[in-house]
Amino acid sequence: MHTCRDCNESFATELALELHRDTCEQADLFCDVCGKRFRESAATRDGWHYTCPTEDCEGQGMGDQIKRIEDIRAATQ
Repeated sequence: MHTCRDCNESFATELALELHRDTCEQADLFCDVCGKRFRESAATRDGWHYTCPTEDCEGQGMGDQIKRIEDIRAATQ
């Protein structure tokens, strides 16, 4: 069983989980450095400083390397 860390929905295969991650409504931020999506609460403790929660990733800064999914979608449509 594979579970989305953002919304806790479970999937039978890793492929199904990967496909879900592209549309998960709970993951509202994107890291340009590693390409992962995650919740805002995972990226900041104080609401001012943002860092990618992925191990071994050094992405940081809202608007610099960390972007809101809605901003990315608006720019690519």
